[in-house]
Amino acid sequence: MRSTYSAIALLGAIALVTVTGCNPLSKMNKKHGIVKYTLSPDPLEMHGDSVAINVSGRYPEKYFHKKAVANVKPVMVDANGNVVKEFETIRLIGEVAEGEGTRINKAGGSFSVSNKVPYESSMENVTLEVRVTAGFKTKTLEFDAVPIGKGTVTTPLWVQSDDMPILGADKFTKVSPRSISAEINYDIQSSYVKPTELTQDDIKAVEAFMDKGVTYEYTWKSVDITSYASPDGETALNENLAGDRASSTANAIMRIFSRKKIEDGRKDEMYKKMPKGEDWMGFKSKMESSDIADKDMILRILGMYSDDKKREEEIKNLAATYAVIAEQILPPLRRSVIKINAEEEAKTDDELKALVKENPSELTAEEILYTATLYNNLNDKLEVYKACAQVHAADWRGHNNVGYVYVMQNKVAEAKTQFESADKASANEKIVMNNMGVVSRLMGDEDMAADYYEKGKGAGKEVNYNIGILNIMDGSYEDAVSNMGSYNTFNSALAKVLNGANDEALNTVEASEAKATAEGYYLKAIIGARKGTEDMVVQNLKAAIGKDAGLKDKAKKDAEFMDYRTNTSFTEIVGE
Repeated sequence: MRSTYSAIALLGAIALVTVTGCNPLSKMNKKHGIVKYTLSPDPLEMHGDSVAINVSGRYPEKYFHKKAVANVKPVMVDANGNVVKEFETIRLIGEVAEGEGTRINKAGGSFSVSNKVPYESSMENVTLEVRVTAGFKTKTLEFDAVPIGKGTVTTPLWVQSDDMPILGADKFTKVSPRSISAEINYDIQSSYVKPTELTQDDIKAVEAFMDKGVTYEYTWKSVDITSYASPDGETALNENLAGDRASSTANAIMRIFSRKKIEDGRKDEMYKKMPKGEDWMGFKSKMESSDIADKDMILRILGMYSDDKKREEEIKNLAATYAVIAEQILPPLRRSVIKINAEEEAKTDDELKALVKENPSELTAEEILYTATLYNNLNDKLEVYKACAQVHAADWRGHNNVGYVYVMQNKVAEAKTQFESADKASANEKIVMNNMGVVSRLMGDEDMAADYYEKGKGAGKEVNYNIGILNIMDGSYEDAVSNMGSYNTFNSALAKVLNGANDEALNTVEASEAKATAEGYYLKAIIGARKGTEDMVVQNLKAAIGKDAGLKDKAKKDAEFMDYRTNTSFTEIVGE
């Protein structure tokens, strides 16, 4: 009986060996290590909001059984072996196997697959491996997984929120020009200033101007007098007449200055007399704007003569024929045009500071906006800009500048409200459009921000810089470098790193305010890793972690430092 059981066991063992020997899947799994799998890029890289993955495989000659099939799937797993992400399955078939798929012949073969997936934070510290489930007839076998890459570079996530709003600038000047104009008219062939001329509204305005000049201590610069004669008299007579009118006008204005006790106005050198003689251009202009029926014919007739005497004769003939010319066109040409020029010294900085707190309604928008520049503290500036927005509500700059300070204080919602008020005061003002773009991006709406920046182009180089931030977030690094121009900021350096210009990036970060910050040191460590300079990696990581201990764990997982993870100098800083 014992010999019978032994015979049966022996036959079973022989049968098991035969089945196992006839199953090609085990053989394929055993040789799975000779299959060449390639990951590109390695490590993976996050750009924009996605991770692109390229996996290819090359099967050697006589590896793939002619009747076998295999499902090949790239998979991301975390440090504990948990699946983070599965990618598209590639189906491979032997040269005589049935079904669809990429055929692998006896001579070997290859496959390639590209995927692009949304980035998730769990993808940062992963291992990418290839998992294969193969089949032969009714049998299946899961091959040993083959690791092909580690980690995902997430350096673009270092982009900083240093978006640049723009202030509405003041036009304040320490010395402001002040001027007023008036006109004195004369009777035909007369240079006598009639008393009624000195009671006209424009002369009354001159007197009020002088009174204000006394109150605000104007510096009186000049009195410009341009005098004319109508072109209906003899040329020589009209030239002398224009000169006499300039002198009589100067005397009249001088007497007004004297009454106001303004000494400078009594000085002859203040007066610039410019007699012009016959006012042919004035005659032509008034004729063209008149409603005289034959004005075109009259202008053509006068245009036929270049000789002044002949034109004067024709004017006399026309004036006799057309009373309206003598009554309406010629009299206003007999005149002196006066322009009084002065300068007003601005209030002192201390006066402005006091007034903006006590009675800002006495100040112009330019004065209030300038006063804000006298303060360094943001809260002080904010109070001044609020005063401008209240007193000069129709001026967009007050609301805009309040919003600017709020952005600096990270009060984004409050800033948005102020920029909206600025837009109501001046629709589509480019500076305001830029600032609306800033708050839109800070609130997470990149598409809206891009629309606003498009409307804000031309407001300043800050707009392009802000577009550069969007470029980094979109993965358009060359555009980011271009748009950020000559700015020396962390983000500008980051854009250059991501665009492959490591030396330029290093120069930029060293020239930036981020030079000695935790993020600045960390970026310099990344540059060192990309340049293959271990000392640069170690020294800058040590400085970065010294300022922010949380970066130790970040560096330990960061795929930028993949090549340094086993180096003693690196592990001494970040740990095993």
